[in-house]
Amino acid sequence: MSKRAIISGISGQDGAYLAQLLLDKGYEVVGLLRENNHPDGLTGLEYLGIKDKIKFEYVNLLHIHEVENLFDKVQPDEFYNLAAQSSVFKSFKEPIQTFQFNTISVFNLLETIKNKHPEVKFYQASSSEMYGKVNNLPITENSVLHPLSPYAISKAAAHFTCIHYRESYGLHISCGVLFNHESYLRQEHFFVKKVIRESIKISKGEQQLLSVGNIDVKRDFGYAPKYVEVMYLMLQKEHPSDYLICSGKSVSLRDIIFYVFEKLKIDKSACKISDELYRPADIEDIYGNNTKAKSELNWDYDLSILDVLDLLIEEELKNQ
Repeated sequence: MSKRAIISGISGQDGAYLAQLLLDKGYEVVGLLRENNHPDGLTGLEYLGIKDKIKFEYVNLLHIHEVENLFDKVQPDEFYNLAAQSSVFKSFKEPIQTFQFNTISVFNLLETIKNKHPEVKFYQASSSEMYGKVNNLPITENSVLHPLSPYAISKAAAHFTCIHYRESYGLHISCGVLFNHESYLRQEHFFVKKVIRESIKISKGEQQLLSVGNIDVKRDFGYAPKYVEVMYLMLQKEHPSDYLICSGKSVSLRDIIFYVFEKLKIDKSACKISDELYRPADIEDIYGNNTKAKSELNWDYDLSILDVLDLLIEEELKNQ
């Protein structure tokens, strides 16, 4: 009998690539949708050619009775919680809604597992944004959290909630602390996707300038199809734990822009700094140590950000 997995947030890039991985391993995959999410709009799953292989359920994770009904109906072996209000920029504009969804949804899921389905293995998508203002780099699983945005605060609260339920009730709960990870399926408001898409337009004469905010900050970037492998590997371990999923190096956003410009033969003067795109608070530099994930989970990852950019530019141009 095949295993059954539920993926919340299946409409995002991670949900799509994770669904593809689980289907390849023989899982039955159930994807969660909100009421305003329609299967016809799942372009990532369509792009990968797997939408018809997934069963969809409409659930509001803020309503615990709907969560309980879902678990009773599906009887999952594993639950991958990728659902969140995940825009840092938006979280400054909507802090209360961001915190409510990103925390209450997790409480509802874990209460349901604790009370009715304690055998279910649970994966929580945590975020490198939780670390915020760090004094020592690289970040490890033991680094102190100092979140600098409403989004980061909400993810830190959810992260500690998962640790509490794991330690207090003996549940199989693992958290993956993912650093920035990109793919062709990224939504257009994310930085790397925006830079590549708009740079291609500039190279074709369809646009004049690329408007960006603070591009002197540095981030740890990776490749999403490889990062979702660790989510799966975590839930196959006998004992749950938390893992950093990262490349181990950081690069400035300026260097990313100019690398893409160089590849597409665009002059650097096409980059315009806009004060309106600055965040109220931002992390200057952040990168992690992926030793634990590589050693304990046998995760194989060696792509640099330039390798990732080459892959993304090639796929973007192919799909123009």
